[in-house]
Amino acid sequence: MIRFEDVTITYAERPVLADLSVEIPEGELCLVVGRTGSGKSTFLRAINGLVPHFSGGTLAGRVLVDGRDTATHPPRELADVVGFVGQDPVAGFVADNVEDELAYSMESLGLSGDVMRKRVEETLDLLGLAALRNRPLATLSGGQQQRVAIGAALTAHPRVLVLDEPTSALDPGAAEDVLAAVQRLVHDLGMTVVIAEHRLERVAQYADRAFLLPEGRIGGVGEILTTAPVAPPVVRLAQVAGWEPVPVSVRDARRLAAPLRARLPEPEPEAIAKTETVLEARDVVVRYGEVHAVRGVSITAGKRERIALMGRNGSGKSSLLWAVQGSGKRTSGTVTVKDTDPRTLKPAQRRQTVALVPQQPSDLLYLETVAQECAQADTETGRPAGTCRTLLDSLASVSQDAHPRDLSEGQRLALVLAVMLTGAPEVLLLDEPTRGLDYPAKEALAEVLKNLPTTTVLATHDVEFVAEYATRVIVMAEGEVVADGPAREVVTSSPIFAPQVSKVLGPWLTVADVEAAL
Repeated sequence: MIRFEDVTITYAERPVLADLSVEIPEGELCLVVGRTGSGKSTFLRAINGLVPHFSGGTLAGRVLVDGRDTATHPPRELADVVGFVGQDPVAGFVADNVEDELAYSMESLGLSGDVMRKRVEETLDLLGLAALRNRPLATLSGGQQQRVAIGAALTAHPRVLVLDEPTSALDPGAAEDVLAAVQRLVHDLGMTVVIAEHRLERVAQYADRAFLLPEGRIGGVGEILTTAPVAPPVVRLAQVAGWEPVPVSVRDARRLAAPLRARLPEPEPEAIAKTETVLEARDVVVRYGEVHAVRGVSITAGKRERIALMGRNGSGKSSLLWAVQGSGKRTSGTVTVKDTDPRTLKPAQRRQTVALVPQQPSDLLYLETVAQECAQADTETGRPAGTCRTLLDSLASVSQDAHPRDLSEGQRLALVLAVMLTGAPEVLLLDEPTRGLDYPAKEALAEVLKNLPTTTVLATHDVEFVAEYATRVIVMAEGEVVADGPAREVVTSSPIFAPQVSKVLGPWLTVADVEAAL
């Protein structure tokens, strides 16, 4: 179905992909694996012709999809064969509400009204979007928008579905629903699916094969992940325990884990240390028209506390962060950071009191180069020249001369985080900070955040990052707090928010914890 023949893709004389030859047969779910910047997005975009027709660059070799050469067939001539969902779903929206967005691709293909109506209803049910059918896209949470984007690609009934980070903004339950739906498409309809995903723990068990970039090796999922620079916790746990063959699912790992479980002692109980209160929010209410996003939430955070805010998509996490930061809507309630309400501060002062990194970090980038963004951050905060650049280098490898819009999702996040940390805020708020980051980058981010003299509150669906980083977890549902306590206590008691190691070994959270105990 998909064939790359000696493909090399070059930008400004620098090859992003070199001499790739691979064939993905019909009816297979192929997982594309590699570090951030290894060329995964370029590989995916070459499948439907976005590379090189819209991205520029030079394509050598041939890419064939269902017998069509992408060099001579632009994306519009492949739209009936290939459905594509990029990292940023909002960038691909063309309509105003959910139902119209789902219908748009079929309108472009000239399908009849009866067929369009039937497919829209099927897709709404398949992805759990029926309750959102008339909602404006701008009012949806990031995860809801991602499900709509996947649905819009599916309504055209393509034979190939290409997904770039499809679960990055989804809560664990919603991610399972989407991936189960994708698996049904593969098994029941014979659709070919190609997925690039940094959260491999969510996808690996569904894949038929894995393709490693930039090396270009393809093989069994366990075989590839064992030697890859990125691997989910269950694979790393298998390497520590010496399990053969290497399991890629929690079920297979549990079958091998009894001897290891018997060797491990009970972990030390956790308690939240009492420290000076830095952030206090009381009875915060956020209402958008008839929608109650946050319903009287009260939280306090101590100095250097690391809090993870979890909950399903639409539970009010982002609305709470923006209300705390001061520039978002707060219908009622009070927020103080060191006895000051952030809403009363000017933007520059607010950034040095409570800084927020949004779900779309690129919203905060407006200069021509990375160097200019870093220099501007130093100037605005009165820090010595090079402060922002040093922080950025600790998070990611990014060229000084690169345009911020040309960076990968992970690199843009690292740049915005460095810009925000330059001001040394009392409180740092992060909304889905691990989107686009691979495992080594997330480990580096966790270490940076752990060493900050800052109180941090992050909203995330990344249970593995929470296990690695958080000291405390707050779970929200329907705009209210439903759980608040030490990280291990909260996540291990939940089948949805438990990390992979915990699902295999009970109270243990990370592979590093297990290694230390052994």
